Amino acid sequence: MSELENFLETADQVLERAILSAAEFQQFDQKRTDQIVEAVFKAGFNARVKLARMAHEETGIGVWEHKVLKNTLATLLVYTSIKDEKTVGVISFDPLTGMTEIAQPLGPIFAVIPVTNPTSTVMYKVLIALKTRNPVIVSAHRSAVKCCTETVRICYEAALAAGAPEDCIQIIPAGSRELTQAIMAHPKLALILATGGTGLVKAAYSSGNPAIGVGPGNVPVFIDESADIPFAVSNIISSKTFDNGTVCASEQSIIVEKSIEAVVRKEFERQQCYFLTPDEIRRVEKVAITEGTMNMNAAIVGQPVQAIAKMAGIAVPEGTKILMATLNGYGKDFPLSVEVLAPILAFYSTKDYRSAINLCIDLNYLGGIGHSAGIYANNEERIMEFSQLLNAGRILVNTPTAQGACGGIYNSLLPSLTLGCGTGGKNITTENISARHLINIQRVCRRKPNENWLSLDLQHCLDDHYDATALYKEYYKNH
Repeated sequence: MSELENFLETADQVLERAILSAAEFQQFDQKRTDQIVEAVFKAGFNARVKLARMAHEETGIGVWEHKVLKNTLATLLVYTSIKDEKTVGVISFDPLTGMTEIAQPLGPIFAVIPVTNPTSTVMYKVLIALKTRNPVIVSAHRSAVKCCTETVRICYEAALAAGAPEDCIQIIPAGSRELTQAIMAHPKLALILATGGTGLVKAAYSSGNPAIGVGPGNVPVFIDESADIPFAVSNIISSKTFDNGTVCASEQSIIVEKSIEAVVRKEFERQQCYFLTPDEIRRVEKVAITEGTMNMNAAIVGQPVQAIAKMAGIAVPEGTKILMATLNGYGKDFPLSVEVLAPILAFYSTKDYRSAINLCIDLNYLGGIGHSAGIYANNEERIMEFSQLLNAGRILVNTPTAQGACGGIYNSLLPSLTLGCGTGGKNITTENISARHLINIQRVCRRKPNENWLSLDLQHCLDDHYDATALYKEYYKNH
């Protein structure tokens, strides 16, 4: 048997187990389903510290204490947001239209897990899949296999103890792109939940199966003249340093008008951010971005400032929180203008407000279209203009973008670790993905005759000289 045949056989076995689990799961009512979800939430939440330490130790990325908070979001906040949601049977009835909506599970879901948020993403995807009675197959990043495997074990044992069907949670052997692709393309798979790099997401959408993926962030943040500048800077720092910048919604570029540039720079410096010299910018560019591409170097993802500075061969003050790169352009000649999941920020000053907004739009289109954008302002007119001009699924106002975009902390967005980017990011939705996205909805349509249509003189429809205005008036003549 060839290697490819082995992969295909393994994929068949995994999906066969998932299909049998789905058949049993579909028979569960809302109460049984919710008992399982609650049990998994509690098990994951209780293991949040252990799993955070494991993820940090295995991947070498981020800050373990912050990963505890990510695990808390992925369990407590996600569970709280979905626990009362109807996902089984009749979920709505409208007596006016006679329409009844019935929730049905999708079937087996393939959950692709990134190295930046491994344990938290596993728990979040498991919870929303089980809430909707969908078996889930986990594919861990090759650098996060141990912590993901332990997370799956904890969730699966809790689910089984609560009465869940066998194989409702599986994890595939890691390190095989061919096996991942075989499962993605398997005809018995219902949906791919893809969180990861651009190539992976593209592969998911090209698999032939339905997919929900996410695009890159490259989040621009505009600080307006009306903003509370110390507050804005403090929020930006808390966001960009969270887990060493590994959240895709973390700030990437700060844009200010020339009139407040000096004040903003001084505030960043006061709060322990270091503005790089032109030579230091070039050195950081070489370690942050892979030469000849516009892709970040995996070696700096989630690393602390001191480690990045050492790689770049530069000295920065002790306690520096973020490396600030003052740029006067964007694109291939300015490598730090693209997404960098580390405590590095591009800094721009423009001549006026209009130029600042145009630059935000340009940076948005450079590599983060559809994702997120931020604005600090106390001028409602400018907030709304910014929001309408930026092509972003989430506009975060006076809010740290990393924590704000994930939802449930600073706003009422759905708590989520998969943030849709809409058609701009080649995604199906701009929403934060949650349980509501993992059900098929049947619509029972009772007879409710349209009296306007039935009273219409159909001879007029057949007469090509009867124009639209006349026909429209006749259609609504009873109103």
